Amino acid sequence: MTASSAPASRRRRALLIAIGAGLAATSIDASAEESPTAAVSAPIRAFYDALLDVMKRAKTLGIKGRYDTLAPVVETTFDLRAMTRIAVGPRWTSLPKDVQSSLVDAFSRMTIATYASRFDGYSGERFDVDPAVESRGTGSIVHTRIVQPKGDPVALNYLMRKSADRWKAVDVYLTGTISELATRRSEFNSILDSGGAQALVQSLRQQTERMLKGAPG
Repeated sequence: MTASSAPASRRRRALLIAIGAGLAATSIDASAEESPTAAVSAPIRAFYDALLDVMKRAKTLGIKGRYDTLAPVVETTFDLRAMTRIAVGPRWTSLPKDVQSSLVDAFSRMTIATYASRFDGYSGERFDVDPAVESRGTGSIVHTRIVQPKGDPVALNYLMRKSADRWKAVDVYLTGTISELATRRSEFNSILDSGGAQALVQSLRQQTERMLKGAPG
């Protein structure tokens, strides 16, 4: 290389480095733009991964094993305290703290038992999560489907809200439109009207026990 060509070579090298840095910055910016949406649906994707694993090992695990495996995943995915409060409705604020805690505990156990009871085998199902997230009020909707080898796909949509530093589900829309918590509130209000908060705690505990014993809920 001649003395005159050396500066030109260095300039070309510097230009390539600058272009590479620019492309890297563009890639980082694109990832930063995508990450908020991905962060909303990430808990549901992780939940489905765990649920699918449990379904494939359902018979080996048994109902108790499925419960124990799903418990930390459900608690991470769902804001169970918020869901209990929403299901109870306006009466929540008038309940003593210890009663609120008992209701959250009973509702949480019942929710975990429900998943452990319902997803008791694997027949080739898969879970599809729509990468597009819909904004709704102060939260976001994650659209998903359970695709079965036979039969039509079942839509399950999750209302997500930010809790501390992560997104958590606060409601599930069955067939894409029916709020699970709206259905629960009707049931809860009926029990609260007839027997009060302790009757509701007892009802939730009994439902959990029946499911863990394999009896119809």
